[in-house]
Amino acid sequence: MNTRRLTSTVWAVVLTVLYLFLLAPILIVFVESFDTSSYLRFPPEGFGLDAYRQVFANEAFREGFRVSGITAAATALLAVVTGVPAALALTRLRFRGRAAIEAAFLSPLLVPHIVLGLALLLILAPIPLTDTYVGLILAHLGVTVPYVVRTVSASLVSADPRAEEAARTLGASGLMTFWRITLPAIRPGLLSGGIIAFLLSFDETVISLFVSGQHTVPLPVAVLQYVEYRSDPSVASLSVLLVLLSVVVVVLVERGLGLRRTLRSG
Repeated sequence: MNTRRLTSTVWAVVLTVLYLFLLAPILIVFVESFDTSSYLRFPPEGFGLDAYRQVFANEAFREGFRVSGITAAATALLAVVTGVPAALALTRLRFRGRAAIEAAFLSPLLVPHIVLGLALLLILAPIPLTDTYVGLILAHLGVTVPYVVRTVSASLVSADPRAEEAARTLGASGLMTFWRITLPAIRPGLLSGGIIAFLLSFDETVISLFVSGQHTVPLPVAVLQYVEYRSDPSVASLSVLLVLLSVVVVVLVERGLGLRRTLRSG
């Protein structure tokens, strides 16, 4: 009994140290975000909210937030519109080349973003679609659609296809069957995938560096341009705000839609 208790204590200590190690960068950034000095230093020389006021007063950050918000919202909407039919086809239909098409949809997850960014630059620059909202949205679609396909496919796998067959047998059209039967069944995966796509697009940095320009500068690129010439606690404050935004969104999705259950079922 003592041996078992000792083992549990050791594992608890090891896990605590591991979690502290993983959370240490976030904790340091959180503490640094309240620093009152004019440059990044640790430990802080004082505590205040001046850095947070600087974030909201910075025109580049506000414009970057607007660009990232518009791009992420449009990307999430288009990712859902394109991802749901793809997930339905890959889950419900059996046809030649299905495995190859599924691999093509998921392949962006395996390719480094710097490679995708360079390839997208070579494709979009001659059109030209760089430094435009359209170019940013198209570029972000490639890395967000696979997540929508994955979450919606997981919901479809757990749904009973016999309900759809019964609706069709009773005379419901394909559109009515999708609206009344399929859509409610896949709603958790659809909304979860859309929110994941929004967060990924909002936070995408590498691809945005290749596709953005002077007129459409997303927030991650604006932050990189800012720290290129200066380094002050406002960057840490902005990072804390973005982390809190992501945590709030994920918690809301988990509580309201069962994100963990949806992803686990896949």
